[in-house]
Amino acid sequence: MKSIKYLILLLLLSTATAFAQTDSKLTKKLNALAKDFHGQVGIYVQNLKTGKSAEVNADTLFPTASMIKVSIMCGLMDKIQKGELDYHQNLIFKDSLRYDTGDILGSVKNNDTIALSKVAMLMITMSDNTASLWLQKLVTGEYINNWLQQNGFDNMRVNSRVKGRERIRSIYGWGVTTPREMCKLFTMIREGKAVSPAASERMYRNLSHIYWDDNAISQVPPYIQTASKQGFVDASRSETVLASAPHGNYVFSIITNHQKDTSYKHDNEGFILIRNVSALLWHYFEPDDKWHQPAGYDKFMNVDSE
Repeated sequence: MKSIKYLILLLLLSTATAFAQTDSKLTKKLNALAKDFHGQVGIYVQNLKTGKSAEVNADTLFPTASMIKVSIMCGLMDKIQKGELDYHQNLIFKDSLRYDTGDILGSVKNNDTIALSKVAMLMITMSDNTASLWLQKLVTGEYINNWLQQNGFDNMRVNSRVKGRERIRSIYGWGVTTPREMCKLFTMIREGKAVSPAASERMYRNLSHIYWDDNAISQVPPYIQTASKQGFVDASRSETVLASAPHGNYVFSIITNHQKDTSYKHDNEGFILIRNVSALLWHYFEPDDKWHQPAGYDKFMNVDSE
């Protein structure tokens, strides 16, 4: 009888703790932004100082699109940490690696050499697909997925070019994840817990030099450091950001799917939602900061196709 009462008490305590960690006010605001969206929306936000979080479908599976490149980077760094690859080694480019989407690396000539470190930088900073597929081939999707599994990621996986994942690739594309797990990965990197403290620092530096800053990052003041990764395919838009804010770091991930609006214009409904959520979070966590994006900024945005 005592054991049953003890179990009930533990259950009540755990429920109360979970409730205390939920930011109900912010959750309500996020739901208000997402409720009229023409498609599926997933959002996870956590204040890393207080531990409080807010979520909308945070554990639902979504396409990663280019956000899977952060996982590829982790697998790459793990191999470097183990001495199987060298961050400064030269790689030889072959025409068979070329992925024709206007990437910088796609313009490299056959048999040209380039440092692995530069390929890794292009994969994250420019979201270069040729670089990303090259590094995935070098590390292998199976190795990356094994690293994810060993580090407590139940859902995030590389699907493309991985044997046995053809069916799930047909549903989610290159990679699959949840908003919560994207935030977990960014937090691990920020806290020096992904691969090693040194590898995490290198990854964080790459993630904080993103060229594609026209959506979520555009709603955060330029004097605030952000680490981020973006992704999109026809019916999905996504972005994960960790902001080093004055009142405490916060991390958030927004992913959409089954969008009715499949355009690639700046006013795509998914891009608008990402910007609106990011603006809400900045002013929610930093209410005394009076910064707003200056008039005329649109003409200077990086809005080319990713």
